[in-house]
Formats: sequence, C-alpha cells, structure tokens
Amino acid sequence: MDAAAAGLRLDAFLAAALGVSRAGARRALLLGGVRVDGRPAPLAAKGRALCSGQRVEVQAQAAAPPRALRPLPAPELPLCLLAEGPGWLAVDKPAGTPVHPLLPGERGALLNALVARRPEVFGVGEGGLRSGVVHRLDVQTSGVLLFATNAARWRELRGAFRSRRIAKWYRALVHGRMEGAGELALHLHVAQHRPARVRAVPADAPRSRLCTLRWRALTPLRGATLLEVRPRSGFLHQVRASLAHIGHPLLGDTAYGAPPTPGISRHMLHAARIAWRNIQAESPTPPDFTAAQNALAQMG
Repeated sequence: MDAAAAGLRLDAFLAAALGVSRAGARRALLLGGVRVDGRPAPLAAKGRALCSGQRVEVQAQAAAPPRALRPLPAPELPLCLLAEGPGWLAVDKPAGTPVHPLLPGERGALLNALVARRPEVFGVGEGGLRSGVVHRLDVQTSGVLLFATNAARWRELRGAFRSRRIAKWYRALVHGRMEGAGELALHLHVAQHRPARVRAVPADAPRSRLCTLRWRALTPLRGATLLEVRPRSGFLHQVRASLAHIGHPLLGDTAYGAPPTPGISRHMLHAARIAWRNIQAESPTPPDFTAAQNALAQMG
C-alpha cells in the first residue's frame, strides 16, 4: 500500500482498490478473505485506519462480484414443492431454515436445496447467493416462499410485492386475549442490526416506513389467541414487531418481549397462503405449530 492510502479506513481502501461499493468491501471482510500484514481482518476491522507500508491481501473469491458467487447445491436437503407455473415456483420453508446462504461455503439454506433440483434458478434476479429469491421469511418463520426461475418473472413478482398487490395470509399464536378484528398502521424502523430489531417510532422519525396489517382473531386459547394476519406491506419483522408493540408478542418470540414458553423453541408465525393472479400456494400448518395450539386448547 502506498503512502497516499495512509489514514484511509480499511473498508474505504478496499472499495477503491477493488472497484466495489463500501458494502462490497464489508462483504469481503465478512467472507474472511482479507488479510492485513498477513493477519486475517474481521468485519470489526472495517473502520481501522491503515498505515503507510502495510500489506493488504484479498482472496479472489472474496473480491468476486456478488452475482458471480454460486450457492452450493445440497441435494441431501429436503425440498417440498407446493405449486409452480411459468417462471415461478412456491416451496414450503421449514422453521429454522434460512432462505439463502450468506457465505459461499454454506449449504443449509432453502436455496441450496432448490438449486440442486432446479439449476436454472442460478443468476435470476439479484443472482449469486440470492438467485431467484423474490421475497424472504425470517429464519424461524415457516411457510410459503416464492422463487422465480427466469428474469422476466422475477421483475414482475418484485414489482407486485413493491406495489402491495400480492396477498399474504399468516397464522400467528400470540400472548393474551384478542377479540374481533382490526388494523395496525405503524411507522417501523430498524433499530439494530445483527441481530436485527425493529421498533415502532413516531411518523416523522427518519428512516422509518409506514407498515400496515390486518388481523382477525380465530380461536381463543389459554392465555393466548390464534390470529389470521394479513400484512399489506413487507418490512423486516413487521408482524412480530407490530403485535409486540400492542402488547401481544408471538409465543416464543423472546426477542420481542415474549416470556419463555415450555415446549416452544421458536416464534409461532406461519406463512399459510400467498396469492396473486394465477399464482396460488398454500402451506399446511407445521407440526410444532399445531402441537402448541393443541396444548393451549387443552389447558383452556
């Protein structure tokens, strides 16, 4: 590194040297592909000021553009296809399974299972480790997930999500008694990253977004309620944060204030159905969700 770069932040130096954005530089650090004077530089080192004469090395894989990264096929992972049509397919995401890998060597995500069966999904949409991904569900949320298998369909579906034309139905088990039906319109803001936390803020708060959902009480249970939830917008943790804000967090959602519940190891949220034009897909209620609901019903 020459003297002209002395004093630059490591991520700024990497961005300039590799011809990528600052986010791309941080991705290279996250991948573990950067060394400074022979020592690995973790993501936490992104703001470190460089000194004249230091040697910065970047592995080729870490420097590769995101679209070039290939998700590893994982044919050993199960994959449940719910429905499909021209350019799209709907799969059943189990709770605990991420939608796509974050790093090239990972193989436990739904996309790893999908690309093993449908290799044509690679490169669609954002490409790379997000190939074909149209929308996302939290790791611990189960249910219907759409993928696109060609670029035109991906653009069409992404546009439909952005314009709130795609209908989504969730099932949620929440703490406390809720009756009737209602609508929640809240301005949400990502208050924390890694782990992500979302909170409701005043309407004039910077970097906030108005998010709306409708809810309907289905079944009263012992200390809980089974809800149908229909979010109109799509925002990180929207259902979880919104229901917690009104004092009814999801069962198992300790991140949003729910007390620990024996026998429940994840937040009780299931994406049951999705629909738009000729796209229709439904996911059966998973066994852990049914078991939690039955246990509460028997206690009532």
